[in-house]
Amino acid sequence: MHVALTIAGSDPSGGAGLQADLKTFHAHRVYGTSVVTLLTVQNTQTVDAIEQMNPEFVLAQLDAVLDDIPPTAAKTGALGSAAMIHAVAERASSFHFPLVVDPVMISKHRVPLLDDASIDVLRRELLPHAFLVTPNRMEAARLANIEVDDLESMQMAAQMIHQLGAKNVLVKGGQVGSESVDWLFTENKFHRIGGERIDTRSTHGTGCVLSAAITASLAQNMPLVEAVEQAKLYVVNAIRTAPNLGKGYGPVNL
Repeated sequence: MHVALTIAGSDPSGGAGLQADLKTFHAHRVYGTSVVTLLTVQNTQTVDAIEQMNPEFVLAQLDAVLDDIPPTAAKTGALGSAAMIHAVAERASSFHFPLVVDPVMISKHRVPLLDDASIDVLRRELLPHAFLVTPNRMEAARLANIEVDDLESMQMAAQMIHQLGAKNVLVKGGQVGSESVDWLFTENKFHRIGGERIDTRSTHGTGCVLSAAITASLAQNMPLVEAVEQAKLYVVNAIRTAPNLGKGYGPVNL
């Protein structure tokens, strides 16, 4: 049995965060474990409150899992603060398995989840331990400190984020007609990851689901390019078959 770990925040509506990660792990036939970094009061319409966990308690959770059920791959989601990022990065320096960093900076409802100081700590301390980082265009722009508004600037941002220490970079969110285009930069080469662009409001948690699907495949020793391609197909299908729940940005089909 392969094991995947998520270090992320909780979404009580179940569409994003560690709940979505664990559902995605299960769908990929991987045993999922979780470390809770923050609690939210949210649904498909809004984020009303965020309660940050104490970093020492988060590390205690992490150590408990690592000591007893060590993962074969892990991912981070919402970390919420500079102190939390610093704590997780310190542990990540000793990880002997691939770490996927989803640099969650803002919610689907446009609620900021990281301030500038926290983003700086993420750049300096966590990215060097990332096997893969998966920013969307907005997050890539913040990490690279450039405008990211087309396919060319997405590639430029990916290279700049790689220079910050991340081994591989996936920049998401390009659009070409009816196609959604992501760029994977690995081994100094770009791979164009295309997929159908679906016009829908059922997109809550798609970033979490994509990074979790990649993590699950890496946990099963799948090569990175194939893992990303399979994850993209999984997310497109999850959006296409979304259950139409909630009054806002609904969850995808997990």
